Amino acid sequence: MNIFSPIPLFLTYLYNFAKNLSIMAKMYKSTLFVFFMFLASLQAAAGNNKSAAHLYIYNKEYDVFMNLDLKNQSLIVPGHELYGPVAGYMGKTNNSFYWIVISAEKDDQTTTLQLINDFGSEDLTATLTQENDSVYTLKQGKGNTIRLPNKGKWQKMPKTMIFKRSK
Repeated sequence: MNIFSPIPLFLTYLYNFAKNLSIMAKMYKSTLFVFFMFLASLQAAAGNNKSAAHLYIYNKEYDVFMNLDLKNQSLIVPGHELYGPVAGYMGKTNNSFYWIVISAEKDDQTTTLQLINDFGSEDLTATLTQENDSVYTLKQGKGNTIRLPNKGKWQKMPKTMIFKRSK
């Protein structure tokens, strides 16, 4: 019996193992690539749903913004968590006073909003109309006039305001 006979057998085994390992590594890389592409498509789909449901619009002239979630109606108003999830809120930057959107009913291009101030002492109905992809018009309807603090005084907002979608 030759003592070197197991060596070629072992080398053949080692060569086949390395060859299979190379094939397995390629399969592993392909599987990882497909998995990450799947995750990326899920994230893109989730992002698209969010943008369709969530809307942040701003009026530069009066320094007023609206943060709306028309689909899920699940926004929490900062500093006013007591109200729980709501359809949205309107406020001024650097101010903690809000008009809270307690309900929103969306039709094709128009959304009817029910708003209350954060004290609950005033309410109104307003319509938000989408003019194009980035421009929205808010028209105050029945109820009180929207008033927001401005430099220590209450400022009445106009009955019709133009908002633009932030980028």
